[in-house]
Amino acid sequence: MTKPDPTVLLADDQADVREALRLLLKSDGLASVAADGPGAALESLRKREFACALIDLNYTRDTTSGEEGLELLARLREQAPDLPVVVMTAWGNVPLAVEAMRRGAADFIEKPWDNARLLRVLRAQIAIAEGTRRQRRLEAENALLRGSSEVIAQSSAMRRVLELVARIAPSDANVLVLGENGTGKGVIAQLLHEHSARAARSLVKVNMGGIAESVFESEMFGHVRGAYTDAKGERIGRFELADGGTLFLDEVGNVPAAQQPKLLRVLEDGEFERLGSSRTQKVDVRLVSATNADLDADVAAGRFRKDLLYRLNTLEVRLPPLRERGEDILPLARAFLARSAQRYGRDDLRLAASAERALLAWAWPGNVRELQHLMERAALLAERDQVDAATLNFGVAAQASADLDGMTLEQAEAWLVARAVERHEGNLQRAAEALGITRQSLYRRLEKHDLRAAGTDGEN
Repeated sequence: MTKPDPTVLLADDQADVREALRLLLKSDGLASVAADGPGAALESLRKREFACALIDLNYTRDTTSGEEGLELLARLREQAPDLPVVVMTAWGNVPLAVEAMRRGAADFIEKPWDNARLLRVLRAQIAIAEGTRRQRRLEAENALLRGSSEVIAQSSAMRRVLELVARIAPSDANVLVLGENGTGKGVIAQLLHEHSARAARSLVKVNMGGIAESVFESEMFGHVRGAYTDAKGERIGRFELADGGTLFLDEVGNVPAAQQPKLLRVLEDGEFERLGSSRTQKVDVRLVSATNADLDADVAAGRFRKDLLYRLNTLEVRLPPLRERGEDILPLARAFLARSAQRYGRDDLRLAASAERALLAWAWPGNVRELQHLMERAALLAERDQVDAATLNFGVAAQASADLDGMTLEQAEAWLVARAVERHEGNLQRAAEALGITRQSLYRRLEKHDLRAAGTDGEN
């Protein structure tokens, strides 16, 4: 990817000044967009992003006071708070330049300017702004949870998946990862990113099932100050965070129908606007999506756009359920047990033969996530240095909970929620509809009853 030259917004009412500045900046590898006054400058800012702005403080309406320029400075700071603005003023009018800096200008240039100093000032401000953006982006990235890309694949079914991943990872093609809940779709997304040309950039993960429709645009595309009542500052959206890297859309089948055209647009042309802004931004993102839903059936039922599905599934990876990966069960169990044992200070724990037989005999409706949860619980409950079949205690709690007459209201709600998710094979939208609640309400109940660890949160 070739990074485009930084672009400077030039605002001056004299055509010869604008042309001289354009040629000077071009000679130093800086692009520019010229505006003949405050109105044109603000219109240009609404249409695109700039690395810096260089504005005159006096225009044709008032050539001495600088009020037009100060007003333009205020409007630029309001529309783009992170944009460094360098002001130009006539030689000797230092008090006006000082006032401009007091109001937020980054630096000033005196007319007639010194070419070397002007370029040095612009380059310095562009570098400072870029450093600030990188820092903000890093802070936002660090706030996002990242998973592990550890993979155990001794079974032929899983080895075929990894061979496919190795072939397609270097490409920039969008990938749709399919499979039941808990099969490891997030791990495959991590692998696709790590083995791509984008590995040095960000992998940004978004659980689409957990985003309320009312905040979809803000989460995905960001917002500007004042975009809505509580928007006190700017927000960087997930697409912008993933620029140059990979964006992983988990539970993509849960994207609300009203938001699907907006997602389709950015996938088609790489363009979007932050909420509350009319300025178009461009991103370069490789998309990996995942779902346990039957998207073809959702398309036929009118719940999912066919053209959006085409954009998502340039390539498909289908993950087998754990019950079809028998050779992987014990290696995975040992790895999960060792990890949990280390976490809880029980490094001597190991699986007894009875536990291994029980693990191989179980059907694993919750797939790898269920196994991981089971090993963590075993590491906590094992009384000696061995985890036996009795410690695993498969299915006892679920069977006992079926007696609703003996439950408290809280227990009954937890059981009903878990049963609905199980009955609809992890499809949270359909489980929520069956319970007569919204998907967001279902998520709150899953968290309330700590059912996420049992494999019902939609993570992969």
